[in-house]
Amino acid sequence: MIISKKTLYKAVSTVLLAGTVSFQAQAQHLDRIIAIVNEDIILESELNQRERLFTEQILSRGVQVPDQSVLRQQVTERLILDSIQLQLAEIQGIRVSDRQLNEALENIAAQNNMSLTEFSAALEAEGENYADVREQIRREILISQVQQTNVNRRIQVSEQEIRNFINSEMADGQDQAEFHLSNILIALPSQASPDMIQAAEAKAESVYNQLMAGAEFADLAVSTSNAPNALSGGELGWRKQSELPESLAASLAGIAPGEFTRPIRTSGGFHILRVNDQRGGEVTLVEQTQVSHILIAPNEIRTPEQARILVHDLRHRMREGQPFEELARRYSDDPGSGSQGGDLGWAQDGQMVPEFEQVMKTTPVGQTSDPFESRFGWHILHVRDRRTQDMSSEMMENFARITIRQRKFNEELDNWLRELRSEAYVELKQPTQG
Repeated sequence: MIISKKTLYKAVSTVLLAGTVSFQAQAQHLDRIIAIVNEDIILESELNQRERLFTEQILSRGVQVPDQSVLRQQVTERLILDSIQLQLAEIQGIRVSDRQLNEALENIAAQNNMSLTEFSAALEAEGENYADVREQIRREILISQVQQTNVNRRIQVSEQEIRNFINSEMADGQDQAEFHLSNILIALPSQASPDMIQAAEAKAESVYNQLMAGAEFADLAVSTSNAPNALSGGELGWRKQSELPESLAASLAGIAPGEFTRPIRTSGGFHILRVNDQRGGEVTLVEQTQVSHILIAPNEIRTPEQARILVHDLRHRMREGQPFEELARRYSDDPGSGSQGGDLGWAQDGQMVPEFEQVMKTTPVGQTSDPFESRFGWHILHVRDRRTQDMSSEMMENFARITIRQRKFNEELDNWLRELRSEAYVELKQPTQG
């Protein structure tokens, strides 16, 4: 079974963040350095190959490819950000296991109704190297983990915020409509001068006027947006209104599919949102599991192998009679639940990573799971109870906490990326024309 390149790019981009991938340079002849990024370098062959890939992806979406100078600048910035984040992953000891990588590849294959073996053969038939694609996906998963780890550390959700959320109209978020969104961001630095703000606002108004005159949103996102998802036409995917910063959420009132907002000022700059589609959903009864866990994660002083050995040792101690709660308080790397004996409260679908949910669903009540691995590290679960629950106050609090955290994550990610970029040593060389 052979798949087209258009289908291949679409399938791969569903797993990768914002549809981005990284090719390893194959050229061996007179490769030039495009940029020095901290302890890393970006080669001209990397830039050329990434630029060709993005051109293929843009064309596959039916979007106009911007001028080469604009595309090259966008791609160079993406390579710089990727390099900074991958170096940070190395410093922090963040790894992607073979099992995680295989599961991501199996998901892509399944989306094409193939086995992993068939998918690998299809890639080779299209002239792609399976080992290269595997490495591309590994790097993007790694970047995702770096973002989750570092941005979540910066986010706090207070009890007052939860109460305010529950008392607001956003408390209906379990059955509120979801929007499939695209965005254009004209970014501002954290300490922008009045002249910089005025220039950014003028640029955003110019983009808005072009949209009003009939320009394609995705084309302008590729050529003008400073957001990380610019090269995917600005696509954000499905978002609940409550997951967006309040100013952006409010701007969606009365916006029908196919329409876009006026420029909206946020701390990060000026946004223009386009509603691509809208869907509703109601939740009446929800299956919940009361669960505790222990997390053992690799870090700067604990290797992945040492983490594996420790978690299996803890499981052995439980079989010998040591209490789960006692071991969780002493050893768990989850600061929120560890101090509570591992207690996570009532969990439901969509709250945990897939590996966690699969083990949680298959572990009988009153039983403790064997150790298993997710992108966060090694886990042991203890399932305490199960219930089918309607919209209870406890469930609402959980929903509020998750929604507020997701909203803050989306906003804080942009701030964190800007800080990373500004703090990094970046020396740009003069690129040759590709």
